[in-house]
Amino acid sequence: MLELDVASPSVGCLKLGGTCQAENNIQVVGKDQVSRGREMSWLRLDRYFVTEGGDGDVNEPQIALQPVACVHCENAPCESVCPVAATVHSPDGTNQMIYNRCIGTRYCANNCPYKVRRFNFYNWTKTLPVEIHMQQNPNVTVRSRGVMEKCSYCVQRIREVQQRAGLEERTIQDGEILTACQQACPAEAITFGDMNDPTSKVARMKQDDRRYEMLAYLNVKPRSSYLARLSNPNPALQNNA
Repeated sequence: MLELDVASPSVGCLKLGGTCQAENNIQVVGKDQVSRGREMSWLRLDRYFVTEGGDGDVNEPQIALQPVACVHCENAPCESVCPVAATVHSPDGTNQMIYNRCIGTRYCANNCPYKVRRFNFYNWTKTLPVEIHMQQNPNVTVRSRGVMEKCSYCVQRIREVQQRAGLEERTIQDGEILTACQQACPAEAITFGDMNDPTSKVARMKQDDRRYEMLAYLNVKPRSSYLARLSNPNPALQNNA
């Protein structure tokens, strides 16, 4: 079963979103559409402003960044409300979209507690110049108006490695599959791998005491988890450093 783990989410980088958009043919819809709640990016960076102990200077807060994409819930609320089964579980445990089934009811977006699903309000690709069409990833479906889309854990990369390993009659090695955001992250804060392999890096990181899942109390069993950042704001220690 494939899972993703993010270490120290406060180490954020806008580069991740750009790489995700380029890899998965996600259209840039512009400021006006974003202001209308029609953003298309599959990966967003949530910002949290904190002060020490809640009593710090509100004019100089610390900032914490947390990347949020589809967490591929095991008990996915989006699957149960889709009337045409356009969002389903794949054999390796990820939550995937079948675009030619989707009829755009947006029930899945309403039922998603993480608000990471995106709806195509326009056929963005129709007006793109030929040069943009030529630079798009041929391994990823170009979505049209009226369908939902979301993070797929870069399923095209997963299938490519699975096919290559099958032809070579071998098992997939740990770290052989890299998602686009994982490959672009300069801090190497993202880990992706197989939880069924107890020796994999992601399986070991899942055992860390700092691990937590976003909105875990909803019992949707997200496959993406995070490692809390360690910090020590003790001024005595900081002054001696």
